[in-house]
Amino acid sequence: MPRTDLPLAELPGYRAASTAPADFDDFWAQTLGEAARREAPVSAAVHRTPLTTLDVFDVGFPGFGGHTVKAWLTLPRARSGRLPCVVRFPGYGSGRANPLSALEYASCGYAHLVMDVRGQGTTDRGTGDTPDPEDSPHPHRPGFMTKGVLDPHRYYYRRVITDAVRAVAAARSFESVDPDRVAVVGASQGGGLAVAAGALAPGVAAVVADVPFLSHFRRAAEIASQGPYLEIAEYCRSYRDSAERVFSTLAYADALNFASRATAPARFSAAGMDAVTPPSTCYAVYNAYAGPKRMRLWEFNGHEGGDAFATEENLAFLAEHLG
Repeated sequence: MPRTDLPLAELPGYRAASTAPADFDDFWAQTLGEAARREAPVSAAVHRTPLTTLDVFDVGFPGFGGHTVKAWLTLPRARSGRLPCVVRFPGYGSGRANPLSALEYASCGYAHLVMDVRGQGTTDRGTGDTPDPEDSPHPHRPGFMTKGVLDPHRYYYRRVITDAVRAVAAARSFESVDPDRVAVVGASQGGGLAVAAGALAPGVAAVVADVPFLSHFRRAAEIASQGPYLEIAEYCRSYRDSAERVFSTLAYADALNFASRATAPARFSAAGMDAVTPPSTCYAVYNAYAGPKRMRLWEFNGHEGGDAFATEENLAFLAEHLG
């Protein structure tokens, strides 16, 4: 796969101006305040598996609008006291999947909560169990990127980002979890959600954002040659007079604008041949990030990034910051 973005030597210095609207902070404070006022009990039922060293629970917690969002909570069976917790967000199109598909965090001694993504989970990458009760009031491209994109209050990712913040609160509600040692992690869509949750959920201990999607939307829509950013470009091609309104809405969900508001230690990655999340968009978020941070560039990889090699490095990073 050829490189389609900046030369590698220019990536570390790539920066982008904030696109945050003047009411960005008030918008999210109001959104999250409304969600908190709809608080409901978090449910957890034992989910039987063949595993002999881990316990799995089928979790439901209140997300945006009080809608029930599903999650898996996996715990080491031999545990005592409160555990550090890793809250993970899936990639685009994926749901929480089968709980046996991601055992590395609980196997390392962490509580692991993986959030379902409302309306997603119909691909072979991971099924889901959470519907999105609110539909778009306007026409949109197939997919999720342009659902409600003409109104920030109706935009799909307002709901998903709120769910992500509420997932952190749900994780902290369990007696097995140390509320002061909760990290948020994800790749692609999950990476963008991790940055947003790291900015909006108070007291997050660490952030891991691999090849983060939902980042630097304008540039991504202009240069990505594969993946969901094309939904935005195609929408603007069809609705020719809507581009500024579209990107005005997207600014409320852009990891670039959350990054300057996040202060937890963070680990980012980018892939030099990524046609889905161009590496310059990942570096834009990384360079805007306000907390201590490090970046890993997978020079010859596409959107898979570091894959299992990244997992190994991420686990070392989490051990450093969660104990």
